[in-house]
Amino acid sequence: MGITVEKTELKDVIMIKPVLHEDHRGLYVETFNKEDYEKNNIKIEFVRDDVSTSVKDVIRGIHYDDKTWKLIHCMYGKIYFVVTDMRKDSDQYLKWQAFILTSDNRHQILVPPGYGNGHLVLSDHCIFHYKMSEYYDPENEIGVKWDDPKLNIFWPVKNPVLSKKDSSTKYL
Repeated sequence: MGITVEKTELKDVIMIKPVLHEDHRGLYVETFNKEDYEKNNIKIEFVRDDVSTSVKDVIRGIHYDDKTWKLIHCMYGKIYFVVTDMRKDSDQYLKWQAFILTSDNRHQILVPPGYGNGHLVLSDHCIFHYKMSEYYDPENEIGVKWDDPKLNIFWPVKNPVLSKKDSSTKYL
């Protein structure tokens, strides 16, 4: 099938564009093929797949840990996906980049350990899928407030819908 891999503004964060096959019946896309990824020097063993659904104006995140690779894409709808470098020893510490991920473009973002990520739902409903290289460990997860002034992330929403956990997350 094939994929295209593109660098982003953030070191080690890459965008993956799978080949889309569309005709009068609809759309077909292969979302993961180990051989295609390995040909592009992406040699990560994923151990877990998760799916979340959300409605318009929901923000989830910013979450991260120091062990987990995440391969993210939007299966249905449209999201504003943010990645931020949370590695204190990085020359890009606290730098962030936003991506529009949709069920039409099927772009994927590979998020390395030490990078936070969060998303805002732009469509009425979305289905968000992510593969992870580690099993969930709540002891290792770190959360950063979505509107932390040190990150200064632009979110295209005035009154986001937040979980209790994301509402009570502390600032840096």
